[in-house]
Amino acid sequence: MKKIISITILLILIMDPLGNLPIFMTILKNFKSKKRKIILIREMLSALLIMIIFLFSGKKILVFLNLKTETVSISGGIILFFIAMKMIFPDEIKKKKKIKLNEEPFLVPLAIPLVAGPSILATLMLLTDQNPNQTKCLIISLITAWSITLSILLMSNIFLKIFGKKLVKVLEKIMGLILIMLSTQMFLDGIKTWIKN
Repeated sequence: MKKIISITILLILIMDPLGNLPIFMTILKNFKSKKRKIILIREMLSALLIMIIFLFSGKKILVFLNLKTETVSISGGIILFFIAMKMIFPDEIKKKKKIKLNEEPFLVPLAIPLVAGPSILATLMLLTDQNPNQTKCLIISLITAWSITLSILLMSNIFLKIFGKKLVKVLEKIMGLILIMLSTQMFLDGIKTWIKN
C-alpha cells in the first residue's frame, strides 16, 4: 500500500494538474460546458491509453534500446529536476505560446505533451524496470493518479474560484519542491547503482 501511495504521488506531481489548469481552461474556453467536458475526458482517456502502452512495453523498449536501469534513473532524475524547476519558476514561454482557441484539440496539446509527456513516459519505463513483478501495483497507481488529475481538471472552475490563481500557483510551487526532492533521489539512486556495477 505504501508503494502504491508513493508512486501515485510521484505520477500526480509529474502530470501536474494544477499547473495545467490555466492551459486547459484557455484552450477549451470557447467551447460550451458539455462539449468542454467531452473533449477533456476524450483527451484524458487518450493520454491514459498512451501511458498504459508505455507501462507494459517499457521493459521491452529499454532492452531494444540497450539501456541500463541506472541510465534511465539518472536521465529521468535530470528531466524531472528541470520540470520541477519550471513549476517553481514558471517559464514565460507558456504565456507567449500562440494557441488556436477555435479549433477542437485532438491528442495535441492536451493529451500529449501536457498529460502524457516525455517525463511521465520515461518515468513509467523506469518504474516498470525497477518493479518487474509489481505490474498490478503500477496500474493501480497510474489509474489513481490519472483519476485525481481528471477530477481536478473537470473541476477547474471550482478550484480557481476556491483557491484563486495566486494560491494555485503557490500550490504548484510546493509540488515543484517535492518533485525536486524526488528527482534528486532518483538521480542519486542511479549514481549508486552505476557505482556498484
